[in-house]
Amino acid sequence: MTKNIDWQNLGFSYIKTDYRYIAYWKDGKWSKGELTQDNTLHISEGSTALHYGQQCFEGLKAYRCKDGSINLFRPDQNAERMQRSCQRLLMPEVPTEMFIDACKQVVKANQEWLAPYGSGATLYLRPFLIGVGDNIGVSPAPEYIFSIFVCPVGAYFKGGLKPTNFLVSNYDRAAPQGTGAAKVGGNYAASLYPGKRAKNQGFADCIYLDPTTHTKIEEVGSANFFGITKDNKFITPLSPSILPSITKYSLLHLAQERLGLEVIEGDVYIDQLDQFKEAGACGTAAVITPIGGIQYGDNFHVFYSETEVGEITTKLYNELVGIQFGDIPAPEGWIVKVE
Repeated sequence: MTKNIDWQNLGFSYIKTDYRYIAYWKDGKWSKGELTQDNTLHISEGSTALHYGQQCFEGLKAYRCKDGSINLFRPDQNAERMQRSCQRLLMPEVPTEMFIDACKQVVKANQEWLAPYGSGATLYLRPFLIGVGDNIGVSPAPEYIFSIFVCPVGAYFKGGLKPTNFLVSNYDRAAPQGTGAAKVGGNYAASLYPGKRAKNQGFADCIYLDPTTHTKIEEVGSANFFGITKDNKFITPLSPSILPSITKYSLLHLAQERLGLEVIEGDVYIDQLDQFKEAGACGTAAVITPIGGIQYGDNFHVFYSETEVGEITTKLYNELVGIQFGDIPAPEGWIVKVE
């Protein structure tokens, strides 16, 4: 059975589903996780997550295949990225096996909320870990909660695979040597104000430059940037304050191994956009969002088109999505089945 939802017109918003997974860390170990129908967390008013931002999260999706089976896309990479976030914030790590098992449990329990094949919609998983317990001092929490909830979602940016315009922000997403490479809430809180300013001016979101020199592209809203040069090189920024996108590293592999492109992680200078014939934003939520144009000061730079998607961006999108939905063979280890 599948829920009676208008799958074609789903946005990216919270929808309460039937079950979520929850586990507790106390006295140096994790409890046995369980599924619950309660979507309300009960935590101490002194929890470090509330006062000092000791929390991190992840995002991944489940996909309905043509044969009715369910795919998870590279969940081990999400587990590893969460572990790195935990290391940065002095939180206990969730073991990879526990993380993947929790993902499987919560998807299986909510499979009625997973869109039918061909609808374009997916089931978004939000794993998160927060510091809780009675605290007041600035120090790591004595207890933690790890949980995963799911929501059916459509496209993150309205319109799906259509070019979108972005505005270069004067604000920084993260500090040099800060928490930019960790998936922590503070980075996103810092992006709310500049993001709203960009949207008020008619842009989808803003582009952040490197916080040290403000000369190089780092992130596109909450997604990673990539560009295709006129001589068919796939280039994406490399910086210690960029969140390493699992989608980006998947595209790097596919661009090289399946499209035969030269791939480069390196500096992408904001004043050298002319080298790119196509550009895009990529991430779990965004998948691939083609960038039509970028407003930088008084200059508006258009890449391939403001209305049409470039050939290579289209090929990358079709390859990635085809793998995720099981229509194209995946590199070894990329797909985990929910049995």
